Amino acid sequence: MNDAVVARVTEIAERVGQSEGIEIVEVRLLGGGSRRVLKIVIDKPDGVSHADCELVTRHVGTILDVEDVIPGGRYTFEVSSPGLERPLVKPGDFERFVGRKARVTLREPIENRRNWEGTLAGLSGDVVTLEPAPGTSIRFALHQVEKANLKFDW
Repeated sequence: MNDAVVARVTEIAERVGQSEGIEIVEVRLLGGGSRRVLKIVIDKPDGVSHADCELVTRHVGTILDVEDVIPGGRYTFEVSSPGLERPLVKPGDFERFVGRKARVTLREPIENRRNWEGTLAGLSGDVVTLEPAPGTSIRFALHQVEKANLKFDW
């Protein structure tokens, strides 16, 4: 049921965001009971402002309440920017950020490792190429990605 709720919230958020040029990066429903948290991460090419978060919170929240999308009553609703280490969720993210450093956790190990860091080198079909060091690369299918984020060098 959680997947269906997340899919419905994503649809609503994308409809709201589209009119304002806001990309919906990720929607997650975490926890259970009265400790559930609905998190929506948004982005814009020129950065996310407080007003953008407020707009999505107000419009999406109103639709969620009117349509009673989140069953079971109480939950906390959060809207935020992706931050410097933005999650890579959609196939387009892996294309858009070619040349940037990323941290990837795979579902199954490649070369006895599940955690990789390197430069995104491309996406061909559903296969991502990551360069962990200059002159070396690994390839993995998108469905193998458990979690991926841009990596910011502090």
